[in-house]
Amino acid sequence: MTILDERGGPARITLTEVAHHAGVSRSTVSLVLRGSPLVAAETRERVQAAIAALGYVYNRGAATLRAARTDTVGLLVCEINNSFYGELTAGVDDVLGEQGVVAFLANTAESGERQDRYLQRMREQNVDGVIICPAAGTSPALLDRLRQWQLPVVQALRFLSAREGDYAGVDYEFGMEMVTEHLLRIGHRRIAFVGGNLSHSAFAGRRVGFAAALRRHGLTPDLVVRCPATRRGGLDAVGPLMDLADPPTAMLCYNDLVAFGVMLGLEARGLRAGRDIAVTGFDDLTEAAISRPALTTVATSARQIGQEAARLLLRRIADPQGAPERVILPARLVIRESCGALRVQPDKHQ
Repeated sequence: MTILDERGGPARITLTEVAHHAGVSRSTVSLVLRGSPLVAAETRERVQAAIAALGYVYNRGAATLRAARTDTVGLLVCEINNSFYGELTAGVDDVLGEQGVVAFLANTAESGERQDRYLQRMREQNVDGVIICPAAGTSPALLDRLRQWQLPVVQALRFLSAREGDYAGVDYEFGMEMVTEHLLRIGHRRIAFVGGNLSHSAFAGRRVGFAAALRRHGLTPDLVVRCPATRRGGLDAVGPLMDLADPPTAMLCYNDLVAFGVMLGLEARGLRAGRDIAVTGFDDLTEAAISRPALTTVATSARQIGQEAARLLLRRIADPQGAPERVILPARLVIRESCGALRVQPDKHQ
């Protein structure tokens, strides 16, 4: 159906006309447009059918001027091509979607300049708050600026201050201690830490855990190769490590992507993870369980971190002056084939 104005052009359909067409009140149509759970499913469907039939377009900008909140938030991640951030985003959406809140996703690509530009644009769009995984090198002063803007913010995965602001993440330090101790228990003493060429809290936590475990056993944590946290980075790191006079017997990787690259690099040399050298990852991406060999790693529950970050932000929006909250999820060691611990030892009596 097309309604024309007096000049023959399409007329702007009003909320009242949608209500009349659907046989409901104007306030009911408004509730449906805002995604309110107060409307019965049958009534919602009738209103939505009327909207489609009349071609009504919701003027969200005008509605924003009438409301204190926009029911939108910003979500800034630093590496959108990493499936870990896809899981994080899905977790954020799990929680926000239930509340009728929409997240605007932006990829900073580890650029502070891009991050500042996106934050400014989100502020201009009057988002209710932001969830941010800070780009490497971001100054803690960013938290002060967001406070000056009166823009609620939750830090996710990485934090700019260990004490200030809301944060949702995982215990990186303990997770790395666990996997290092595991390698030590199964006999490794020459363990390399591979990956991570950017400085931020998530990298620092991993390095601290690695060093703490080795020092408890009287070992020096000096075998460290910093490289991009990518498959390519892991692949390129294998040659220099294996060409050492005393090469490592285990490669403990910054994340699963680096570990996948390391396993490819070993394969190119005729070596196999779990048989000739131990390899471990960090994050437990879906691919870790189905790689060949299956990857020993540390599960960090990206989706759950996203859910917790979204809940934190909703609480902060509702109570801007409340005490800062920090949600630190436990890391979990997942032992599979790539570390060699699951290899069946031959019976010496056969």
